[in-house]
Amino acid sequence: MKNWIELSSLEYREVWDRIYDKFNFKPSVSNFPSFEVPSPFITYDTSLYSNGSVDIDTYNEIYSELEEKSLLVFQERIQKNEYLYALDWHHPCYWINPHLEFLKNEFDEWTVPIYPDGDYYFFIHKNFEWGLLGHPWEKTITIFGIELIKGFEEHQPRMFQKILRQG
Repeated sequence: MKNWIELSSLEYREVWDRIYDKFNFKPSVSNFPSFEVPSPFITYDTSLYSNGSVDIDTYNEIYSELEEKSLLVFQERIQKNEYLYALDWHHPCYWINPHLEFLKNEFDEWTVPIYPDGDYYFFIHKNFEWGLLGHPWEKTITIFGIELIKGFEEHQPRMFQKILRQG
């Protein structure tokens, strides 16, 4: 089985139309939040790890842990033959299976990074039951859906220490 399967043009349009509609998505560099997710949700402030706020070794360690724990949580919520969305706003988007190999790019990141360091990065269940939404300008990661919240409570990354909002 293949991982990081690029969405077709039709799939791309349909998923982003759904995001704009379902989450009232209004991208902005200054008006926050830019989306409305269903309850329950938790929004974590990740600003401590932006713009060189911590030394590079600490950042790399915390970033790697976020990838590892996110992958573990996704694996626990997805069947071995299922895929979820990995979305990068205005860039190629993908179907991914967390049980398959997660190759990294030349920057040692997933094809769609988990940490929003310059664009919106979303990882969403195929039926929109849960998701992880990264906001690059607010410097937050929002987790929605009870199952995903429970998973991240069980395997909490160090980056998820400061709650900004919840509902």
